[in-house]
Amino acid sequence: MERLTPLDAGFLIGETRETPMHVGGLYLFTLPDGADETEFLRGLLEILKSTERFRLPFGHTLKMTPLGVAGPMKWVNDDKLDLDYHVRHSALPKPGRYRELFQLCARLHQSVLDRHRPLWESHIIEGLQDRQFGLYAKIHHAAIDGVGAVRLGQTMLSPDPNAVTVHSPFSLEAWETTYPRKPKPPKKQLALPTDVDLKTLADALREGLGLSGNLFKGLQRYTQAWLHPDQDNLMSFWKRTPQTSVSTNITGARRFVAQSYRIDRLKAVSKVLGGTINDVVLAMCGGALRRYLNSRGELPDEPLTALTPVSLRTDDHDDVANAVGALAANLATHIADPEKRFRVTQASMNDGKALLKTMNAKEIMLFTQMTAAPALLAGVLGLGERFPAFSTVVSNVPGPRQRMYWNGARLDGAYPLSAIYHGFALNFTLVSNADNLDFGVIACRHSVPSCQRIIDDLEESLSELEAVAGTQEGR
Repeated sequence: MERLTPLDAGFLIGETRETPMHVGGLYLFTLPDGADETEFLRGLLEILKSTERFRLPFGHTLKMTPLGVAGPMKWVNDDKLDLDYHVRHSALPKPGRYRELFQLCARLHQSVLDRHRPLWESHIIEGLQDRQFGLYAKIHHAAIDGVGAVRLGQTMLSPDPNAVTVHSPFSLEAWETTYPRKPKPPKKQLALPTDVDLKTLADALREGLGLSGNLFKGLQRYTQAWLHPDQDNLMSFWKRTPQTSVSTNITGARRFVAQSYRIDRLKAVSKVLGGTINDVVLAMCGGALRRYLNSRGELPDEPLTALTPVSLRTDDHDDVANAVGALAANLATHIADPEKRFRVTQASMNDGKALLKTMNAKEIMLFTQMTAAPALLAGVLGLGERFPAFSTVVSNVPGPRQRMYWNGARLDGAYPLSAIYHGFALNFTLVSNADNLDFGVIACRHSVPSCQRIIDDLEESLSELEAVAGTQEGR
C-alpha cells in the first residue's frame, strides 16, 4: 500500500470528462524480416498479458476514504485484475495510413480511465502499411510523468535486434531486469559518535535549516519578475498570457498529429546560435504557434508562454510517481524576426534555469506547486479561459539515443500523447529516439481546428531558424 503525494493526487482532483488526466504514447514498429504478422502480434499480446508480478500501479487500484478525492488516497493491490480489459487488440482497415492511426489514437486518448480498475490501458494496433504496427498505451498522470513513461518503455526494448524478452513491460520482473536495484550497504553496529560525526551532523542541520531560505529567495525573485515583467527576462505564470484559441476552455474531443525531426538539424542550429537543443525546440514551437495564429487572424500583441517541465529524477529514482518541476518560457510570438524571437526565448529559459539552480529537488517541487500548480485549480473552477496561466506546454523528454527493437521489431517512432486542460488547449511533447526527435501534438478538436497544420508550421519554423544559422546546406 502506497499513499499518493499531493502532486499526484492533484491530477485526480482536477480530472473531468473534458480533461482526462492521463499521459500516453504511440510506439511505431516495423515487423522483423520474414515474420508472420498474425503470429508475431499474437506473441506480443501474450507477453503483455503474462505478468507474474505487477509493478506499481499496473496491478493496483485507488483506495479512497468516504471523502473521495478530498481525502487521502492510496494504491492497493487489485486481486480481481482483468488483463483482457487492459490489454487490447485493434486493427485499421488495410492499408492503414498514419492519418487513420493518429485518429484512432486520438479517440483512444480522449476517454477517461475507469477508477474502479488499475489506471492504464494498452492497445496493439495492426493494419498499417509497409509491415508496420503500433502500440498505444496510456497511464494516469497520478502514477507517472514523462520521464517515468520513457523508462517504462525501455523495459521492453533492446539495442540488439536478436534479443528476446518474455516479460511484460508492466511487470516487476522487467523493471528489475532493466533497472537492477543497487545493493544496500550492510548495517553497521552502533557506536558512540566521534567529534567528526557531531560536526557532520551540525553541518547537515545548518544546511537543512537553510533550505526554506533558498525557496523563499526563489519566490522573492519570481515575484519581482511577476510585478515587473518589462524589466526581467524571467517569465512568470499568470502574467500577461494572452487569450487565444489555444488558451481557452476545452471539450473532451481530441486531435493528435506526430512527426519526427532529425536531431542533427536542431543541433547544428543550436551550435551556431549558441543555445541548447531545447532552446531550438521552444523556438520551433513558438514559430509554429505564430504561424498558426496568424493564419487564423488572431496573433496577439503579447507573447505566448509555455510551461516547460523539468525532470527532477536521479539515476536511483525508480518510483513510478511524478518527480518534476516547471518553468515558464517566453515564446516571443509577437516578434517577427526569428533570431530575435530565439534570443528572447533563450534568455527567459536561462534565467529560469539559473533560478532553479539555487534550490534542491524538493524545493523545486514546492516552488512548482506554489507557482504553476494553481493553474489546475483555475481549470477546475472554470477560470482557465479567463485567466490562462500559460498558453501551451512544451515538454522535451530524453529517450533512447540508439536504434531500439522489441523482440526484433524495429522501433521507428515513439510519439507522446500528453494532457491538455482548460486554459491550454494544445500540448507539444517530444522524445529523443535514436537520431530523431519524435514530436507528439495533442489538441482540443474544437478549440484548435486544423491541428494537422501545426506539423507543417513546425517544419517551416525549423527551416527559418536554419536559414538564420546558415545550416540548410546538405539537407
